[in-house]
Amino acid sequence: MGDYMDLPDFMLKPGQLVRLPNPASASYTHEMLALCLDLGVELVYVFRDQEIALLQQSEVLFNEYNIKIVAGADEV
Repeated sequence: MGDYMDLPDFMLKPGQLVRLPNPASASYTHEMLALCLDLGVELVYVFRDQEIALLQQSEVLFNEYNIKIVAGADEV
């Protein structure tokens, strides 16, 4: 689990949550892809509209690395 919003350090240190890239970043999708590859993530659940819109544009790129994007309860 993770979020791009401010998270308290005590939640990050034990590895409970991961700080995600901010969708306002120009390289958001590439940062997300790199994070997924680094952590071995194969399934990404996205709930915020801004993140969904950005990741939908890069669905093919994520699929090339066998990473599936799921928007809320629906598949992207």
